[in-house]
Amino acid sequence: MRIVLGVGGGIAAYKAASLLRLFTEAGHDVSVVPTESSKQFVGVATWEALSGNPVSSSVFDEVEKVNHVRLGHEADLIVVAPATADLLARAATGQANDLLTNTLLMARGPVVFAPAMHTEMWAHPATAANVATLRSRGAVVLEPGIGRLTGKDTGPGRLPEPDEIFTAALAAVDTADPAADSPAAAPGALAGTTVTITAGGTREPLDPVRFLGNRSSGKQGTALAEAAMAAGARVRLIAAHMDVPAPSGVELVRVETALELRAAAHAASGDSDVVIMAAAVADFRPSQVVETKIKKRDDEADPVITLVRNPDILQELVRARDAAGTGTPKLIVGFAAETGDATSDVLEYGRKKLARKGCDLLVLNRVGKSLVFGQDDTEVRILSPADSAEDAGESAAGTKAEVSARIISRISAELATRSA
Repeated sequence: MRIVLGVGGGIAAYKAASLLRLFTEAGHDVSVVPTESSKQFVGVATWEALSGNPVSSSVFDEVEKVNHVRLGHEADLIVVAPATADLLARAATGQANDLLTNTLLMARGPVVFAPAMHTEMWAHPATAANVATLRSRGAVVLEPGIGRLTGKDTGPGRLPEPDEIFTAALAAVDTADPAADSPAAAPGALAGTTVTITAGGTREPLDPVRFLGNRSSGKQGTALAEAAMAAGARVRLIAAHMDVPAPSGVELVRVETALELRAAAHAASGDSDVVIMAAAVADFRPSQVVETKIKKRDDEADPVITLVRNPDILQELVRARDAAGTGTPKLIVGFAAETGDATSDVLEYGRKKLARKGCDLLVLNRVGKSLVFGQDDTEVRILSPADSAEDAGESAAGTKAEVSARIISRISAELATRSA
């Protein structure tokens, strides 16, 4: 694949060298196009040595090759990292005052911007407007990471980690390919939307040491977050216990118990266009939490733990929306992890759950030993209230990233239908 790596003039430019290495080691042909100011941070020799290609920032170098036209026209993918506030502004307003902005104007394939700047710059209304403009045109603008910035400040504005940019960039290519086996939402399809996703497994404390939990790893929820960001959404991730890190660029809300997740989900639903309840929420919790560790004693009977039912958060969100009559969130998506038994099969249990919960879509998993929880691959059926009794729903199988792309694509289509 032919990739153009644009490098903006920010201190995070040094991280782009690691991103370049990821692309080249994956077998891609990369042409680096730095801005003039970025060369104050990383020199041309570094880019040429790592890419194996000549490097220029001027439209007047190698004029006979017409680089200002050729690079963007031939590129299968353009990635800009770091994308500074200035560079985002120039791209949004269609300026063509250096080789990189010319290349962006000539782009025929997907374009991914990885922003990096100070928090106040990212939050400024001008930057927000430029980002919205780029996303509305189909560009993927990732959310910046949150953490230490230049100097002593911390906050949103860090360049996402190179491996995260690499994953998002390749996902954008898959999204743009109409022949892809796992179609995803088009770049920018969720631009201007806020998507709240719950992920991981809740833990219900028994005492200061022990808890009731489940096998959820959080992999599906994080993959959904990455797919939604690749489609241009602002993503809020409500994370219970997870075995994987949260993606850079999400608004992260940490919770532990079902009741904490419930409060966070209700608080988030008010400004969310989509809520995806992918977390494995405990159905029950201990009726009492002991303040000291429960001891194992030979002179006492073993403890008996009484459980009480946790609230049905998905059902509550649907009822709250319908009672308010606001139509927000526009789409509420549930997840169901089911096993069949002598009474019904997995699909039948899924249909019953969809009817009981009242959500707009239900993603159904068959779980069991070495199935779904903690695994990298999954198989789901996406059920809708509009399905007939004989309809098995839309099926999707593959890696959790691939399945997440399908789910986000379906969500994008549902939103478009509701807006029509």
